[in-house]
Amino acid sequence: MTKNVQFCTPHESLVTAAKIMRDVDCGSVPVCDSNRVIGMITDRDIVIKCIATGNNVNEVHCHDVMTHDVVTCSPDTDVHECARLMAQHQIRRIPVVNEKGELMGICAIGDLAQENIYINEAGEALSDISEPDNYRH
Repeated sequence: MTKNVQFCTPHESLVTAAKIMRDVDCGSVPVCDSNRVIGMITDRDIVIKCIATGNNVNEVHCHDVMTHDVVTCSPDTDVHECARLMAQHQIRRIPVVNEKGELMGICAIGDLAQENIYINEAGEALSDISEPDNYRH
């Protein structure tokens, strides 16, 4: 898991979220209210839900386009379970939260691949993440 995660707040503009993505070199950022994860915003959310509809990114807030149903795990979640969650929900990053829902870190597909022990699971998860829904069993 990566600690010291950058996040944005619900009322910040999409520009703020995009700058975090640029600075951290990632495609998604947790949205937190008082350090509690309430959503995730992706680069795709910004493009599809704001830019493609002709809205001004300076006037649209993170809460307007974020995903509300966030898949999370706890610091005690087994790495195998984390890979399974990524594959099942077709996501590449999972916020790690404590029992109060407060952000503790992020587990990314790359974190799984860094250890040779889990490289096969990371590859399998990535394969499932990349598979279109209509091809799923």
